[in-house]
Amino acid sequence: MSNDPSGRPVPSPIVTAAGVDHVRLAYDYLDSGDVDGYGSLLDDDIALDRPDAPPGRGRDQVVRMHADGLVPRARHHIDRIVADGHSVVATGHLSPVSGRHAHGPERIDFVDVFTLSAEGMLLGCRRYYFASPGLNF
Repeated sequence: MSNDPSGRPVPSPIVTAAGVDHVRLAYDYLDSGDVDGYGSLLDDDIALDRPDAPPGRGRDQVVRMHADGLVPRARHHIDRIVADGHSVVATGHLSPVSGRHAHGPERIDFVDVFTLSAEGMLLGCRRYYFASPGLNF
């Protein structure tokens, strides 16, 4: 078995495919509000990093953040999923759902970069949002 640039063994294509399935299921669970189902896909040491929520470390904390509404709810519309080894990248857009976060824009483009564990569980997720280059930061 070969190693990836980080020195970790490259998982088999079966593990990567399982990770892709877990990514798809994660969006389905989050869209339906099934936080426990979402939690079942997370590695114990998950790291969640998003610009619209506090950082989450560990399955229990990340599940609690979703249950407590610290992570904004939205409906995910996936355009593409690309996977290689330990990495899965999903692109798409979000649309609002009813609730306290439903007053935002009609559509927000996003990219999620997932890291998979050796078993294909979700070990990391970093979200990026599209921002117009014309904005002043």
